[in-house]
Amino acid sequence: MYGTAFQAAREAVGPQNHPASTLYVVATPIGNLADITLRALYVIERANTLACEDTRHTQQLLRAYGLDRNNSQLLAVHQHNEAEAATQVIARLAQGERVAYVSDAGTPAISDPGARLVAAVAAAGFRVIPLPGASSVTTLLSAAGVVGEGGFVFSGFLSSKATERQRAIETLSGEHRAVVLLEAPHRIEALALALASLGHRLVTVGRELTKQFETVHTLEAQKLTAWFAEHTDRVRGEFALVIHALEKPKTDPTEALDASSLRTLKLLLTELPLKTAVKMTSDITGASKNVLYDTALSLKKGLE
Repeated sequence: MYGTAFQAAREAVGPQNHPASTLYVVATPIGNLADITLRALYVIERANTLACEDTRHTQQLLRAYGLDRNNSQLLAVHQHNEAEAATQVIARLAQGERVAYVSDAGTPAISDPGARLVAAVAAAGFRVIPLPGASSVTTLLSAAGVVGEGGFVFSGFLSSKATERQRAIETLSGEHRAVVLLEAPHRIEALALALASLGHRLVTVGRELTKQFETVHTLEAQKLTAWFAEHTDRVRGEFALVIHALEKPKTDPTEALDASSLRTLKLLLTELPLKTAVKMTSDITGASKNVLYDTALSLKKGLE
């Protein structure tokens, strides 16, 4: 099976060049081992050195795919030594090696280590090539059904200190866009309690994403604590959460116009077709045609 997978990987990559003296930032599964990409397998197989957040964890991952590496080919690069380890990576790149960096799960340099390594390698003049793949951020967003404009904000792990965490949530409460958070199992109940201050705002909880006991559930922020308390299993595993975008308040289109523009539009609508009345009102008052058109439609419906 593994031979077939690697053959498929080589065929899928085809003639695409993967140059030497390059750092490859490789996304790995966040839970389900089947979520590895063919290109990731190809690059990992070809890499001279695998830089990794935890060498023991990476060895287990490699063996799951039928790969094995000598310890000399693995280089630990984690949050406590990233700056120093970057010099070792750069030295290997200078010798013409291909170096692949993997974190324990997901896409490196998002919430896991990797950003300092990438910055140092780029500053040294070497190329960095990203290999896209699994990420808890995009995985949960795709299933959360978030509706709203302006994209989303990624805040990652909030402070473990209660006061700082609450202050961060107070700041996020005014954020109109969706917000993505990450949390560990031993702190999820404290986060849920803090998020209760958001009241009716919707939150989607993603627990153990891609794994056997995956949970994706949407509810009001003020109900999170009670939901977690219903079943002890709900506080186990790794978490991603999406605070949904704030809904825009529904306003009367007529309130967007000043009194003079509204009066002019009403008078012209009694004598002229809608589009003509909108154009003439805009020419006379300088009001936005889009606002005038929406207002005209609202006025017409009111007369029907």
